[in-house]
Amino acid sequence: MRVRHRPPLVWVADHAVFLALALAFLAPFAFVVMTAFMSAGQAGTTFSWPTEWHPENFALVFQKLPMLKYFGNSLLYAVLATVFMLLSSVPAAYALARIRFRGSGIFFLAIIAMMLLPPQVTTVPLYVMWARLHLTGTLWPLILPNLLGDAFSIFLLRQFLLTIPLDYTEAARLDGCGEVRTMLQVIVPMAKPGIAATAIFLFFHSWNDYYGPLLYTSENESAWPVSYALAQFRGAHAVDWNLTMAATLVAMVPVVVIFFFAQKAFVQGVTLTGVKG
Repeated sequence: MRVRHRPPLVWVADHAVFLALALAFLAPFAFVVMTAFMSAGQAGTTFSWPTEWHPENFALVFQKLPMLKYFGNSLLYAVLATVFMLLSSVPAAYALARIRFRGSGIFFLAIIAMMLLPPQVTTVPLYVMWARLHLTGTLWPLILPNLLGDAFSIFLLRQFLLTIPLDYTEAARLDGCGEVRTMLQVIVPMAKPGIAATAIFLFFHSWNDYYGPLLYTSENESAWPVSYALAQFRGAHAVDWNLTMAATLVAMVPVVVIFFFAQKAFVQGVTLTGVKG
């Protein structure tokens, strides 16, 4: 059968809404990229296209800021927070999804309530606690709480585990496996997409977190992550928008690379989550 080719204008008309949404999302990113290659005199003017390209702006960013140190702090924060979250949230989600016990519904409602609780409500008592432990000025107040689980992560993992048939769990129990062995050897390998999606969510949140570092690390520049350092750089160099945008692009690179390699598992984990309630 002959394939009928549609005129380009017809295709554009059929996808006009999606094209408009794509342009709306891409326009700010294009503005950041163009400004990053501009000169200091042109950045911030009405000229949206660089009259002269200045790739050396990216080298200037590393000269003006200890970017590698800030990247190291962000990596430490994001990686440890993600690992601690998985160590605590996976068992909690497994218990809520696979083990029937009295009060499991109440525990699940409590987790949902914690998701709805604004973090600003607990800011003062938590800050006082970490100050008494002499951990303010470091990233540990942002990393250590993940050892107690993350409400959103537990909810997301629990919803994904509900999509795995109960037959696998029952077969493992009949073979003599305990709950821990069943979780580690049977359920966790099957839940890799959901675990990957949850890990990416928390990694991105930790990498882009500004409120937490502002609260706990603002007094100690050596502990600044890249998200907070960018805000301080913008304040110190308010006129150098080209360098600010270049630093922003540099900070985006690790996130884009991670999502590029993990997008298949991420999309699969998100689409399969929440099939059962």
